[in-house]
Amino acid sequence: MNRKKIYLVRHGQTDFNLKGVVQGSGIDAPINENGRKQAAAFFEAYKSIPFDQAYYTGLQRTKQSIQSFLDLGIPAVSTTDLNEISWGDYEGLPMSPEESKYYQHMLEQWKQGNLDYCIAGGESPNIVAKRMQRGIDEIIAGPGETILVCMHGRAMRIFLSLIMKQDLCHMDMFEHKNLCLYLLNEKEDGTFELERRNDTEHLKALQ
Repeated sequence: MNRKKIYLVRHGQTDFNLKGVVQGSGIDAPINENGRKQAAAFFEAYKSIPFDQAYYTGLQRTKQSIQSFLDLGIPAVSTTDLNEISWGDYEGLPMSPEESKYYQHMLEQWKQGNLDYCIAGGESPNIVAKRMQRGIDEIIAGPGETILVCMHGRAMRIFLSLIMKQDLCHMDMFEHKNLCLYLLNEKEDGTFELERRNDTEHLKALQ
């Protein structure tokens, strides 16, 4: 079996990110001008990597973030299994002090292991994990060895927890920024190790 090397990135900045507005699977926002600059910087840094396959979600901000790689002719798959968590009734709303308090309460529930807890109308970590595992299985069983995957913040935390065999209650250990990189290497026993985490070295010129 060919061992996978997965370059996992979060999408570039959107106006929702910039304004601190809740943005989940129900918000199909495009990346903004800064997001496009981030995508260009990532492409410039990694365009020489011989990617065999790319994956992005059903939301346009992920495809836009790796479009330059797709333009090279790299085979690509769009899958909603990797979509961001749904924040339900809170999607599209600015993070007010009251909502921030509710959000922190929810995160505390997750840290305590209540992984079925979710925002009204939204998804719980356990619900997301079921579809996320399908996405991971597709990537691992799919073609190629060197893989590019573009996803979303909370979804990445769940993806990384699953693929690294970590309990979801600890998922916040996987920090992220817009267009950050996590590099995962599959070992002989089929487990994965992290070579890089939340790497934004390629974005330094933009700062």
